[in-house]
Amino acid sequence: MTVTDPIADMLVRIKNANMRRHPSVDIPYSKIKEKLAEILLKEGYIAKYEVIGEAPQKFIKIYLKYKGKVPVIQDMVRVSKPGRRYYVKKEEIPRVLGGLGIAILSTSKGIMTDKEAKALGIGGELICMVW
Repeated sequence: MTVTDPIADMLVRIKNANMRRHPSVDIPYSKIKEKLAEILLKEGYIAKYEVIGEAPQKFIKIYLKYKGKVPVIQDMVRVSKPGRRYYVKKEEIPRVLGGLGIAILSTSKGIMTDKEAKALGIGGELICMVW
């Protein structure tokens, strides 16, 4: 079976592992997924991540973070999809839960959070929102 949207697959795997209170989740490797994991780590949504294996069997192991028994990641929503790309200008970048969550964008300067894109004054493709 071929996954048509690997980013959505990554988000769903993380959400499902969170619901089942798993300590970690394995995701097939790609550079964009590694960058997303790096942003989630930097923003404090996951405990850590590591890239394991050699190509073509490489994967990312994401260690989930909990406060007591409550997952830190409440929800993740894929905005731009393969069939419907969603682009925003710098002034249209959404505030997620009044600034409590983050939006992740793919810009001309790479993949970054909404705050970084606003600071640089650039828009891009709105990949997903996390809170």
